[in-house]
Formats: sequence, structure tokens, C-alpha cells
Amino acid sequence: MHGARLAALARDAEQAEARGALAQAASAWREALDLLPPEAGQVAQVRARLETLGRRIEREGPGREAPAAPASRSRWGAGVGALTGVALLAWKLKALLLLGLGKAKVFLLGLTKLSTLLSMLASVGVYWTVWGWRFALGLVASIYVHEMGHVFALRRFGIAASAPMFVPGLGAFIRAQQAPTTARESARVGLAGPLWGLAATLATYLAHLATGWESLAAIARVGAWLNLFNLLPVAMLDGGRGFSSLTRLQRGLASAALAAIWLVTQEGLVLLLLACAALFTFVGRPVKEPDWAVLAQYTALAAMLAAATLIPVEVAL
Repeated sequence: MHGARLAALARDAEQAEARGALAQAASAWREALDLLPPEAGQVAQVRARLETLGRRIEREGPGREAPAAPASRSRWGAGVGALTGVALLAWKLKALLLLGLGKAKVFLLGLTKLSTLLSMLASVGVYWTVWGWRFALGLVASIYVHEMGHVFALRRFGIAASAPMFVPGLGAFIRAQQAPTTARESARVGLAGPLWGLAATLATYLAHLATGWESLAAIARVGAWLNLFNLLPVAMLDGGRGFSSLTRLQRGLASAALAAIWLVTQEGLVLLLLACAALFTFVGRPVKEPDWAVLAQYTALAAMLAAATLIPVEVAL
């Protein structure tokens, strides 16, 4: 039924991969996977291609379109050569500027969507009535950064994702057109949220140190707690996606790390993480191939976020 379209997608994917546009190639293969019936023999082949691409994206990044080849040096000598060098330098600076603007455009994606803006304002209104407008704005901004971490990670693997939608009092969510193909991809997409959330927490706390505003310290502390909560290794939370890429031994190591983190910080939420981690060390079906990068990232995030929950807040909001 979809033979012609599948052939075109395979051709587009191979050409994109040849150009080094890895995310574009992965997106084409994912679209092909959606068109194939589950029992088709090509499903395993496409999944294998996607797994290979995913590992390349982890190492090399999503890649980009190959630039056009620069013009060859003419016979006019050194003067024209110098002008060509200046032109190439200007082209490279322009490419870097456009790359930065492109990333900024993706980051500001939600602020251009009326539905996202309205849901953000509704959340601000709910939090404002309880804690005041400064804390409400900062908390919603922190949640937005967390969700955009997921969006960036999904797009890195060639998966289109929507802007965040806020649910007042409950947080926010995003919609993806496809699901990650492997546990490795799912883990990296899941942990990207707390990773960006940690960056937002650190930036907010530095702003507190610079300004002395206690509301910023409160936002940083609550943001750290929310991102730490998301590291719970249960289904539908970011920690559960992270644990999906760990072997049984690695889950045990993560549990031991959480125990050490609790001994140092005495943060009660870490005990809940530890209990869930210990449970899922023995329950479920862990992967066979170890993923040391995810183990290191998970434990580092847990340690730094748990430490950030100790940020002192001296005055009431």
C-alpha cells in the first residue's frame, strides 16, 4: 500500500545520512516505521538502522545540512585569495549566528503558541493566589525550561514534539509524534528534562546571589525539588525512562549511590527514590547491555538536585 512512499523515505534517509544530517535521516526512518505493519519483516531492519543512527547522534550530535563547497581559488592571485578567505570567514560567522538563532527559536517555541501561553498564564494565576506573582512567574519559567529539555532531546533524535502545555497545579507536558525506538533514546530524552531543570535551578540561584532576592532562592529550591521528584524510577516519570536503559547491576549501583546521597543530604525525597530504585532493581526486565553514561548522568543529577534542595530561604514568600 505504501511501497512508493516507503521507497522515497528510504532514499531520503540514506541521502540525509550521507550528508551528515543524522536527525533528518532518523526522522525519515521513523516515518517509514509508522507506515509498516508490525508483522512486516522490514520493521526489524528499520529499527536496526534507527538504533545505529541513535548511537551516532549520541557521539556526533544530530548533524546538519552539508554546506555548499566554497569556490576554488582563481588565477588572480593572492588578492582574490584574501578576499575569498574573508568571504569564507563571514560565511562561517553567519552560519554560527543562524545556528544560534535556530536554537533560540526552538527554545522560544512555546512562547509563540497561543495555547501554551494561555496555559502558562493560567498556571501563573493559580500559583500567584498562593505564593505571589514573583514566585509564580519563576516556577512556571522553571517548568518551561524542564519541558523544553525534552523537546530538544526529542528533536535531536529526529522526533518532532509540540510546545509545552501547562496544567495548573500539576505541571506541564509535551506531545511527540513518535516514541523513542530504543531504551537508550528514551533514557536520554527522559533525563534531558531534569538536566535542563538543574541548569535553570543553578541560574536562578546565581541570580539570587547577585540580587539578594529571596524569592529567587525559593524558586531555585522548589525547582530542584520538582526535578528531583521527576527522577523517581517509576513509569511515566523521567527517572523511569532513565532506569529503562540500565542493567540489573547498574540499578543496584544507582540504589547504592542514592543511599550515599541520602546519608550526605538527609533529603527525605531521596529515600523515596532509593525505595523505588531498590524495588525496580529486582522487579521488571532490565536491559542486558550496560549504559554507563545514563548511570553516571542519573546519579550526578540526583546528587546535585538533592544538594540544591538544601538552598536556604530566609524569609517568607
